[in-house]
Amino acid sequence: MSETVAVTADQVSLGVLVSAVPRDAVDAAVARFGVGAKRSDGKLPPHVVAYLTMALCLFGEDDYEEVATKVTGALTRFGCWDAAWSVPTASGISQARQRLGAPVMEEIFESVVQPVGTTDTRGAWLRRWRVLAIDGFDVDLPDTPGNAAEFGYAGSGGNRSAYPKARVVALAECGTHAFLAGEVSGYGTGERTLAMRLYPRLRRDELLTADRGFYSFDAWSAAAGTGAALLWRAPTGLRLPVVRVLADGTYVSVVINPKIRGARRDRVVAAARAGQDLAPELAYLVRVVEYDVPDRDGDGTGELIVLLTTVLEPAEAHADELAEAYHLRWEDRDQQRPAQDAPTRPGPSAALKAAGAGLPGNLGLADRPPRPRRVDHPRGRSRRPRPRPDQLHPRAANRPPYRHRDGGHSPWRLD
Repeated sequence: MSETVAVTADQVSLGVLVSAVPRDAVDAAVARFGVGAKRSDGKLPPHVVAYLTMALCLFGEDDYEEVATKVTGALTRFGCWDAAWSVPTASGISQARQRLGAPVMEEIFESVVQPVGTTDTRGAWLRRWRVLAIDGFDVDLPDTPGNAAEFGYAGSGGNRSAYPKARVVALAECGTHAFLAGEVSGYGTGERTLAMRLYPRLRRDELLTADRGFYSFDAWSAAAGTGAALLWRAPTGLRLPVVRVLADGTYVSVVINPKIRGARRDRVVAAARAGQDLAPELAYLVRVVEYDVPDRDGDGTGELIVLLTTVLEPAEAHADELAEAYHLRWEDRDQQRPAQDAPTRPGPSAALKAAGAGLPGNLGLADRPPRPRRVDHPRGRSRRPRPRPDQLHPRAANRPPYRHRDGGHSPWRLD
């Protein structure tokens, strides 16, 4: 008779972690930065510190020693833990993480990160393109002088956030929510600035979705220059002159460098309509897809979504396919943004005083969570309504969108 073996969720999480991040990748990163163990019988070798640091992110509600106990059990089963070693204390973990350093963890991430979606993964592909999303979020950090100096706070004076905050912008695979690249900086660094560091990593077989906050001509130029396909929401106020109307109700327009004005801008638009090649430093042809989301704000007025894409021909991707791909981006966005309590001014507590030691900028966690989770705090955002085919504009180029304002979206604007 077979014996039933109970497996906890913690064991599954750690098992996946050790399988996804092989020991060889950890050892290679440790060797590259010369942070190997000082002696063979050290209580906390570098590879253990690396796995422990990753586990601290998996079990953010547990203190250092609880996580260390879980990790040692998992590493024992995978042959990465010596029975002669003892479970480290919180102070020992903090010191070991400081010795390991952030560059080692970055190297480990770069060596193992890869897309995981298959052709059967819903939302991961649009025809020949792997669909990615870019988005930003901020993360609360322990309130230590080093973190405050390196990352800063949100707001100021009486409106200052309770904890220092790190700004993160990440590229993620839609459908699986797997992070493929990321940039971390202080809260004062804008999302667009961090995003510009990520665009060169795009590939020709990828389609990048982005919200309107990421659009600028320079950003579009940087991302389009990689050869990747783009699907971005247009910001309000962006002038989109009609170049030609397509059979599916979408239309080709042109986004122009804002430095080009007056008669020079008119000549660029005329050149686009004449089918002439456009210099990339001046302008790019785009296809515009519009659809309605009724009653988005609950006031019965609805909202117009205007998407820009480098996929110019309807035969390559239909309007409803593009709208669906952008909708799925919101699901990835909700997964990327961590659920956090609204900041409150911290009072004196042992948890805050015991914040993990480390160099300024070390994303060290406190020995215990800096504050308890509120049971009434919502854990995620409500999902956006999915656009239906009847919400797509069948004759987008024949009528101006509602809520139109001068200089904004309107196919009627021919200049």
